[in-house]
Amino acid sequence: MGLAQQYNLASKYLKYYFTSGNRHDVHSPFVYALIEDVLLDKSRHTAFAEIEALRKQLLHSEETLQVTDLGAGSLISAGNERRVRDITRYAAKQPKFGQLFYRLIQYLQPARILELGTSMGLSTAYMAKAAPKAKVYTIEGCPNIAARAAKNFEALHLRNITQVTGNFDTVLPDVLKQMQLPDWVYIDGNHRKEPTLAYFEQCLQFADEYSVFIFDDIHWTPDMEAAWHTIQAHPQVTLTIDLFFIGLVFFRKDFKVKQHFTLKY
Repeated sequence: MGLAQQYNLASKYLKYYFTSGNRHDVHSPFVYALIEDVLLDKSRHTAFAEIEALRKQLLHSEETLQVTDLGAGSLISAGNERRVRDITRYAAKQPKFGQLFYRLIQYLQPARILELGTSMGLSTAYMAKAAPKAKVYTIEGCPNIAARAAKNFEALHLRNITQVTGNFDTVLPDVLKQMQLPDWVYIDGNHRKEPTLAYFEQCLQFADEYSVFIFDDIHWTPDMEAAWHTIQAHPQVTLTIDLFFIGLVFFRKDFKVKQHFTLKY
C-alpha cells in the first residue's frame, strides 16, 4: 500500500469515526440487539487467549514462505518471498474482529461457515472455536500459506475445518455445491470490485434469508467501495452494517424496508 493510499484510507477512517452512529441512533430492534449483545460485549473467552498466543508466536517467527498472489496484490511487498511475521501483521485481521466473529457466530448460530481467504487462519480459528459443531470451509489460493495455516489449526486442536486450496474462481463453485446452504460467508480475498461481486453472486445462489455475508476491507480502495455500494443496492439485501474495516450483509425478509447503518466499532 503506497503512502497516498494509506493517507486516503486514514482520512476516510477519521470521517467514519466522527460520523458513525451507536445504539442510540438505531431504530431497528434487530440491530439494537446486535449492538447490545455482540458489538458491546467485552467478555473474554478461553479461545481468545489460545488464538492470541499463537498470533504472538507467528509475529515473532523468522520463517519465510514462497507466496502465490492471486488477488489484488500484497499490502506487504511486491516480492514472492514473505515472512510469516509480516503476513500475520499485515494480512490477518486485528484481534477485535476475530473476537467479533466469535461472538457473532455464537449469537447467530450458523451451521455451515465459508471463508474466502485463509491467510494464517487466525480468523478461521475464531470462527471454528465459536461453533465446534459447525462445518467451516476455508479457501486459500496459495498452497504454502494454506499449509502453514494447517499447522496453526493443528496447534489449536481444531477438527471442524475443511481446507480447500486453489483459485477462488476455480474451486468456489464446487465448495458451494458441497455446502449447499452457507449460513455465514466471509469474503477476505482478491479485494477487487468485479471478483468480489462475482463471489457475492455465486454465494447468494446458495444462501437463504437467514444467511449473513461479511466483506473485508470495504473502504480499502475506491474499487472496493464501489463493490460495497453495489452490494448494498442489491434487491435481495435488506440490511447492511458498515463497521469500516468490514461490512455485514443480511437478507431477512422480515425487514420490510431496506436499511443501511454505519456503526462505530
